[in-house]
This record gives sequence, C-alpha cells and structure tokens, in this order.
Amino acid sequence: MKPLEGRLAVVTGASRGIGLAASEALAAEGAVVVRLARSLAPGARGPFRDVPCDLADPAAIVRATTTILGEWGTPEIVVQNAGTFTLKPLDATDPAELDASYALNVRAPFLVAQALLPAMRAAGRGIHVTIGSTCDHVALPENGAYTVGKYGVRALHEVLSAEYRGTGVRFSLISPGATDTPLWDPLDPDHRPGFPRRAEMLRAGDVAEAVRFVATRPPHANVDWLRLSPVRRLGTP
Repeated sequence: MKPLEGRLAVVTGASRGIGLAASEALAAEGAVVVRLARSLAPGARGPFRDVPCDLADPAAIVRATTTILGEWGTPEIVVQNAGTFTLKPLDATDPAELDASYALNVRAPFLVAQALLPAMRAAGRGIHVTIGSTCDHVALPENGAYTVGKYGVRALHEVLSAEYRGTGVRFSLISPGATDTPLWDPLDPDHRPGFPRRAEMLRAGDVAEAVRFVATRPPHANVDWLRLSPVRRLGTP
C-alpha cells in the first residue's frame, strides 16, 4: 500500500508550477487530491478533483471549502501554495499591488485554514503545509509587497502551530529559494543583476519532493520548517 493511499489532500494554486507538481507528487503516493485554482474547470481528472476558485475572493473560498467538506469530507493534508510575486521598490509600489499581494499571499491561506482546520482538529489528525519563500525570513530589495506577504505567511504558520498544539494536527513551513515557475515569465531574471539564471533555480519538482517528504512523515514526527535553496542564491554575484 502506498503511504498516502486513499487520503484526501487539498492543494491551492494547483494548476501549474509548484502547486501542480505537489499535486502530482501526492497523487503518486496514493492521495486523492482536490486542486483549487482560478483557471481549473470543475470535475474529476484521474486522481484529481478540481474545484475552480479565485483565491483572492473570500466568498469563492467559502464556496470551494464548503464543496470540499460536503462532497469529500475532511482532508488529511492541506498544502497552501497559492501566491503572487512582484519585483518593485517600496516607493514604486502602488497600493493596489500591495492589496493584491496581501489578498493572495496572506488572506487566502488564512481563510482556507479557517475553513478546513476545525474539521481536521475534530478528526484529531492531519498536516497543514505552507509554501513560504526565502522572503519569509530574509528581506530583499525591490521585493517589498511580496516580502511583507511572505513574512505574514510565516507568522500564520507559527500562530496555527501554537493554537493547534496537542490536537494531532501538524504544521510544516517549506521555504524554497528561487524556483523556476511561470511566475518568473514576465520578470526576465536572466538579465537582472544579482538574480540566478532560470537554469540555476530550483525546479517545481524539487519543492514538490519536499512536500511529499513532510506529508509522509508518521504521526509522531513533524518537520516544522524546511529550507530549500538553489546553490546560487538571490543577491549573490
């Protein structure tokens, strides 16, 4: 039997990049994976159960999580991956950009956790995995809105870990460095000083393997924080 055989997993931002790779990695271990993302069409696709959801919209999160709990029951694995990324100095960041970053990077995982974790606590088991970033613990220039959001994600992880201690629900924060995903497409890092070339970045599969690792630990073990970095890091010559 596979380690996650028949277990229900929920992955946000799962239509591409890290979210898609994590969904595939969990499915390969036997999990039934509910994918949440704005661009998905509803329905079942192999091991996936797709629920379209604009995670920047609180009402859409309520609808999607209600569907999950009503149709498939309590998840045992929740992977909070959805996010957005910008590169701008603080004084050039428009308030609307800050709001958009906050909505997807902080408010969305807060609301997803708020909706799903009570059922996991009642079941007395499960793991909540947050995909953070180097920017959840290191402040980098021209990265203000994103860094503020990722520090918020780390704070959410720590608050949840404290509030749910002793319930049987475990919490893991995975903080990957620069990862070659479609988020980089409009930013052209290959021609930005101080940035690794895309060929030097982590791959989505590297982060997905970290998700698989923490999700398959036995109930008495927990990976509280996992840092994953490319050999060449942001800000190095």
